[in-house]
Amino acid sequence: MKPTPEFQLEFLNKLRRLFSEGDFTATYKFALLIALADLSVERGKDDDSTLQLSFRAIGLKFIQLYWQQAAPYKGDEALLQNQGPQAAVIKAIAEYRRKYPSLHTDQSSTDFKKLLTAISAIVKTQPIQYIQNLGGGKSVFLFDSGSDGITLLPGVAYCLRRFQPLVQQLSRSHWIDHIKGNRLNSHLLGQDHDLESFLFETSRQALTVVSTGLRKITNRCHYCGQPVKEADVDHFIPRSLYPRDLIHNFVLAHPSCNRSKSDTLAAKQHLENWIEFVNKNTDNLSQIGYEAGIVSDLASTNSVARWGYANAVSGGAHGWIKASQYEAIDESYLSSLAGAS
Repeated sequence: MKPTPEFQLEFLNKLRRLFSEGDFTATYKFALLIALADLSVERGKDDDSTLQLSFRAIGLKFIQLYWQQAAPYKGDEALLQNQGPQAAVIKAIAEYRRKYPSLHTDQSSTDFKKLLTAISAIVKTQPIQYIQNLGGGKSVFLFDSGSDGITLLPGVAYCLRRFQPLVQQLSRSHWIDHIKGNRLNSHLLGQDHDLESFLFETSRQALTVVSTGLRKITNRCHYCGQPVKEADVDHFIPRSLYPRDLIHNFVLAHPSCNRSKSDTLAAKQHLENWIEFVNKNTDNLSQIGYEAGIVSDLASTNSVARWGYANAVSGGAHGWIKASQYEAIDESYLSSLAGAS
């Protein structure tokens, strides 16, 4: 069973209240909402079932979200994420970064496990405990909390999956406003209008590494199949739909093909070529992600693809074939994705 339209509207109303009535002294709650939405896409189902998430799974998302933000913004200082002293998550990640400049150096190391344990403890005692406080009271509408993690309430994972782009947009917008509104950041920010890129987007340097790596695998545009001289690094599942970068979601494309495809999902022929490309080059892509500092998680990437195309089927969307040509996205797309490893 799927949640009723009334349930979904009530969820959106509670989400609106969270942003307007919640107490945001730090940016942790924004990060928690993004983490829950991402994990719902990656692990949830399109029904009203519950979803169990460990504190360590959420903690790992926090490390990924805050990794870039723990770097110096200008000079030697990181942007303050708290109204008082620097947020503990930023301090812990910044200390780890001084020893390991790449997030993906060795996540099985003792030092990374210590970092993950520390971040997971912060998640448990701070945003998890307070995010459901609205208007001076407590409204339990997202999850129940246990000793090792949380359980998203019935229908919540479905809503977070369905409204993931909205959750991302609202959380990021309020996150940016929170940092801009902190007077202690004024001397760093000045008139800089590129704050969103710094906080949430993959750096140009990292994308250059990705482009170079992809060219070693293929010198052809993923969409038209012609050789590339100039090439863009394109998000196969559009970034507007899922704005978290995953290395297996990147393909090379002619700038003209990239602009024409824009924010639409690709047609079936491109989808099947992408599945074949990823399965054939999984290890090479993971190595590129390691060198670029971009998350390599094929299972999550496939989950995102299935989620994106399932929403397209239910919404009657069309897939991009080439300039000015589209086709209806139907159940056969999902059958193709069912075989993705």
